[in-house]
Amino acid sequence: MSTIPARPMWLGVTLAVAVIVFAEAVGGTVDAALMISASLALLVGGLLGRGGRVLIEQRPEAGPPRRHTIAEALLANIPDPVILVDRRVVVIEANPAARRLLPGLKLRHPLSFSLRAPDVLDGIEEVLRTGSAVRTEYATRVPTERAFEVQIGALPIPDAPGGGEANVVLFLRDLTEARRLEAMRVDFVANASHELRTPLAALLGFIETLQGPAKEDARAREQFLGIMRTQAQRMTGLIDDLLSLSRIELHEHVAPTRIVDLGRIARQMVEMQAPLARERGVALTVERPDIPLPVLGDRDELLRVVENLVENAVKYGNSGGVVVVSLHRTEGATGRGAQIELRVRDEGPGIAAEHIPRLTERFYRVDTASSRQQGGTGLGLAIVKHTLNRHRGKLIIESEPGHGTTVRVSLPEHRPDGSETMPAELPPQD
Repeated sequence: MSTIPARPMWLGVTLAVAVIVFAEAVGGTVDAALMISASLALLVGGLLGRGGRVLIEQRPEAGPPRRHTIAEALLANIPDPVILVDRRVVVIEANPAARRLLPGLKLRHPLSFSLRAPDVLDGIEEVLRTGSAVRTEYATRVPTERAFEVQIGALPIPDAPGGGEANVVLFLRDLTEARRLEAMRVDFVANASHELRTPLAALLGFIETLQGPAKEDARAREQFLGIMRTQAQRMTGLIDDLLSLSRIELHEHVAPTRIVDLGRIARQMVEMQAPLARERGVALTVERPDIPLPVLGDRDELLRVVENLVENAVKYGNSGGVVVVSLHRTEGATGRGAQIELRVRDEGPGIAAEHIPRLTERFYRVDTASSRQQGGTGLGLAIVKHTLNRHRGKLIIESEPGHGTTVRVSLPEHRPDGSETMPAELPPQD
């Protein structure tokens, strides 16, 4: 409520008196009494006009309802996605975790614009209809597979628009790691029981022989102990690969954040594989530009990728052949950044087209006997595939029988802005 000055009353009185005096003057009847009366009227009008005020009520402008800072702080610190919608299933509030999960999520927009999950939307309708809490599941497949348990419940907010009508809150609990752990446990038991059966049977057979007929045969004992050592090493390698694959799958949905130089990794691994190449009569060379080739990645995992690819090329390439490891920087397609490409090419017998799509499956072998003879576990390319999934990379295998094999790995190039400098682990190339 406020007051503002009214139009002074004396202004109206003056106009009225002037009209009267003008009329009398025209009629020729102006005298001293009239002039005195007019002067008194002007004086009284001025005195009354000075004290006049008009009260005007000013209503506050309507604005959007104030968001509760305490509720915002609580939501921001909840690591799981939380979304609040009204009875029209329009988003009222969402925490940062929900915005990261659903980039298209916007306030005051229908939830169905960003979350196209019929089970979740049906659950919201049921909560609004019955008031009872509902649990359902929601899964994403892009960019990686993730699974969530969605808890949906009614949440009345007295001071919110709608007069205290029940809104709906969605709490999404991430089950990705739990599901992966369960799947890995099942896979580990199935794969280990299948692959470990042969070496364990061999070990038991040799132990029984050494305890029986060959108990006093020193020559047989030395021969059998050598075979038993080989089988034990095979089991150790198999278990190491299974554990490595399990660790990679557990964190496959978490992209690496460290910067590493893929060129240095390739050079280091070629040097480590040089003795094996010399033993098998293979010429192993590396070709790379004299500039850093930075990517976001886990150094140990990328070392394992290069190791598996180079080791496969050396073991399964022809003796006396050539294995070339080369690195290239390629410009991406429209809208995509540059790529760092690693190629491993051998002159081996090649692979038939029907086998190529299955090479990254666990324990899949083109030639089972040859693979086991070479000491392979059948998990190398599976490890490569899942590692590249985590690094947002691609694996392409090109081969023809009699024309060798080329394996190509592409990773997004990391390009810091001009204000950043190359990290310490990317020194000038030697």
